[in-house]
Amino acid sequence: MKHSPTPDTRTDGIGEPPLTALGGSYILFAMAADAEYGPHLRQRIEPLMTGVGPVEAAVELTAALATLTQRGRLPDLVVSLGSAGSPVLEQTEIYQATAVSYRDMDATSLGFEAGATPFLDLPASLPLPLRIPGIREATLSTGANIVSGAAYDAIAADMVDMESYACLRACMRFEVPLVVLRGISDGKAELHHVDDWTQYLHVIDERLAMTVDRLGEALAEGLLKH
Repeated sequence: MKHSPTPDTRTDGIGEPPLTALGGSYILFAMAADAEYGPHLRQRIEPLMTGVGPVEAAVELTAALATLTQRGRLPDLVVSLGSAGSPVLEQTEIYQATAVSYRDMDATSLGFEAGATPFLDLPASLPLPLRIPGIREATLSTGANIVSGAAYDAIAADMVDMESYACLRACMRFEVPLVVLRGISDGKAELHHVDDWTQYLHVIDERLAMTVDRLGEALAEGLLKH
């Protein structure tokens, strides 16, 4: 495997998920929506586009990892890229998730902890142990709803998205590590229109691209660690 921080995106075979050679590793980047995939990221990576929400993310990433497994090309790392909402974190700043929870799951009436899936024997919040040096850290909540305004009061995590927990469960199934990088696109004010989400995505695109560069450097130097 060529040891280089320079991204090299390739697909071998029809319909094979795209892998990016970065810092001596092969990475599968996953993104939810084309609006988040701006010109700076397009210069560096070709992601697997999963669609929006935990169901689509789980289906598409699981299928991609299964295909790569069958072809003997399972990636060294999956990186989930995109935007997130937060009323407390800095807008347009990039954060790496340290733990992710599933806010849709609520079996408390049966005596289970909120967020814990019954009979799965996993905690409500799952850790993401890998760290990129120099990138801010935050906890993350995944769910199928758009969070806005007072709805944040019911969420203990620092930021919210709609895909990362599903990506983690897929990665756990195939024993591939996951890194989650999110740019804060909204959360300071109520959301009323899609433009309230997209207005800062061009800034987040540039900053995510710079973070991908930093990830490559960390991989090449052996600094991506627990």
